[in-house]
Amino acid sequence: MRRVSRWETVVADGIRVVIVDDHSIFRSGLRTDLDETVTVVGEAADVPSAVAVIAETRPDVVLLDVHLPGGSSGPVPGATGGEEVIRASTGVATRFLALSVSDAAEDVVRVIRAGARGYITKGSSGVEVSRAAHAVAEGDAVFSPRLAGFVLDAFGAVSGEIAAVDDELDRLSAREQEVMRLIARGYAYKEVAAALFISIKTVETHVSAVLRKLQLSSRHELTAWASERRLL
Repeated sequence: MRRVSRWETVVADGIRVVIVDDHSIFRSGLRTDLDETVTVVGEAADVPSAVAVIAETRPDVVLLDVHLPGGSSGPVPGATGGEEVIRASTGVATRFLALSVSDAAEDVVRVIRAGARGYITKGSSGVEVSRAAHAVAEGDAVFSPRLAGFVLDAFGAVSGEIAAVDDELDRLSAREQEVMRLIARGYAYKEVAAALFISIKTVETHVSAVLRKLQLSSRHELTAWASERRLL
């Protein structure tokens, strides 16, 4: 169950989003243009504040600018601010939709590799952004038409990578895959137990089996493994 924060406003049949962009005028304009099914529960202008507000509000989707101030690049040299926000938020069950003025292939590929579920340009209308946010919240991937080719070239044609992921998942039972995805998204054991109607001890047993079969040593490694393979 999600923690209700001071940001939260409930909208029936809607989704909750956080807008991350270093231009306040763009944030306020986007907030106004989004349709009534999208509730903005937080905003941020740089990497540290974005990570903090995402952790606090736990939105369904983060509308994320690719280039943000306040980043450190960390373990990934040359990483953009948007990448850092995604990598620092792996423990939160949210999805990311990149929203940028850049249509450079490098930016598109880097942010998708980091874990974003979609990438659209800022020339999109409020209706288009709202629809894309809903699609991403439901687990779909969304790209502006002119950007889809970059993604297909970088990921879709790499059949060997897809086969490798399928092979790794085949090691896990259907229940272990369910547990794996929830744990990788940052759910606590008791939350997983409640969601799947099983005991906490059974969750612990499944997690141990998952880590052993995938040759991982911690929940952190499991989250990184799932994120790299776009399984979240």
